Amino acid sequence: MSVLRSIESKLESLFEGVFGRAFRSNVQPVELARKLVKEMDDHKSVSVSRVYVPNEYTIFLAPSDRRQFSDYEDKLCEELQEYLTEHARRERYVLLTSPQVKLETDEDLDVGVFGIATRLVRGERTPSGAPPAQAEAGATMIYKPEQKPDVAAPLPAALVFAGERHELAGRTTLVLGRSKDADIQIPDPNVSRRHAELRYDGTGYTLVDLDSTNGIEVDGKRVKELPLVDGTTFNLGSTEISFSEEPSA
Repeated sequence: MSVLRSIESKLESLFEGVFGRAFRSNVQPVELARKLVKEMDDHKSVSVSRVYVPNEYTIFLAPSDRRQFSDYEDKLCEELQEYLTEHARRERYVLLTSPQVKLETDEDLDVGVFGIATRLVRGERTPSGAPPAQAEAGATMIYKPEQKPDVAAPLPAALVFAGERHELAGRTTLVLGRSKDADIQIPDPNVSRRHAELRYDGTGYTLVDLDSTNGIEVDGKRVKELPLVDGTTFNLGSTEISFSEEPSA
């Protein structure tokens, strides 16, 4: 198991069970981790021989979103910092200090909406050639939950794997993954807890990768999105899955 996948699993486990059921509409730790990485990538600064990235991240949360983390806020920040550190290592980014993540409350934010502000702060031993420190945080990026438009009910279809047929039951979105909370659970250690999402747009199904570790593979090639038609076969981890529009026997 890769380090990033291990950290992702820890973040997801923080929110499973009672917390996952009680706060399903609230912000979740893995969602914060992935957006923090996006902010790191978006705010990199290229020098002559190094790529510098912010080392201070402030997450602004709605009051109820922050309250859900009150029992383990310090632990959550540590895990998020570890996630950023590992991402920077993998991408060969330079951090002036270990990344710092802190949570703040913003009364103007709605549940499920959060903001992230980044800063590059000099340490005691800042290398020569590093970009100047930012005295004030830059613009805060606001992330909102995706709005899914109403669509006509899909035709009957199913996913077939491991000798079993899993009916989609006319639903327009389903999560596939190893987690017990996934709509279709795939008991494969090479499958992420929330690996991919099946989406129906009114005309057909599309499978979308949820930034999983091993992605979606078709004929040995990794894809981000995969339109599905009757007979389409793909792999999630080590599991081969077929999409079927044939009526069940």
